[in-house]
Order: sequence, then structure tokens, then C-alpha cells
Amino acid sequence: MAELKTTQNDNDPQAVIEAIENEAKRADAARLLHLMAEATGDSPKLWGSSMIGFGSFHYRYASGHEGDTMKVGFAARKTALTLYGLQGHPRSDDLLATLGTHTLGKGCVYIKRLEDVNTDVLRDLISYAYSEADGSSGPSA
Repeated sequence: MAELKTTQNDNDPQAVIEAIENEAKRADAARLLHLMAEATGDSPKLWGSSMIGFGSFHYRYASGHEGDTMKVGFAARKTALTLYGLQGHPRSDDLLATLGTHTLGKGCVYIKRLEDVNTDVLRDLISYAYSEADGSSGPSA
């Protein structure tokens, strides 16, 4: 079985944020780090080289594939903030409908700028998804 590449490590999530070249994206990532920590009550951990996650759970697919992943998290990518773990929960669609400007991928929510979304709704979505994450539907990313 293939070894997972995106695993939790002891590197500093803050250092990843400070290394973001674009000033506006760096500021948004710092705000998002604070917002996620507040919404989850958990400390950020680095997953792989650039994903900042909160909490973790073990998942196992019917195929036998299994591993550990973050409950919720994000990465500051070149084109958008990529948020993980926010979809697939019973209330996710309702909260996403009132979030503001975003796009969805298979398991990710993409936000170009935090000013484009309602941060109160985002906080609720993060808190809700974090509390619902248990691995029953596999990893979110």
C-alpha cells in the first residue's frame, strides 16, 4: 500500500504563513489561522509542507485504504485559500449557501479573499465541520 505523503509533522505552521510572498494572502492566511483556532479550540499543526490542520481522525475505506487526516484545515495556494474538511456534513450545504463568494472542488472550498465571505458564517462552518469530523466518510481532501 502506498505511503501517505500528507502527514502531520512538528514544523511550525506560523513559519509557513510568514513565508507567503503576497502580503494580502499572507494577511488572509494569518486571519484564517486565528479564526480556525478560535472556531475549533485546537492548536494548528502542519500537514505535509503547506497544509495547516486542526484536529485529526483515522479513516478507513471499504477498500481497506486507511490513514489519518486533519478534521479541518487550509492551505494558502497561489490562486486561492483552499479549505479542507468543510463539506459533506448534514448542515454544510446550508452554511455554504450563505458563505459568500467561493467555489467548490471535490473536497475543498476555495476562497480568493476573506473579505469576499461572511466570516461569522465561515466560523460556524468550521466549528460545525470540526465537531462532525469522525472519518466515517473518508478524508476530506
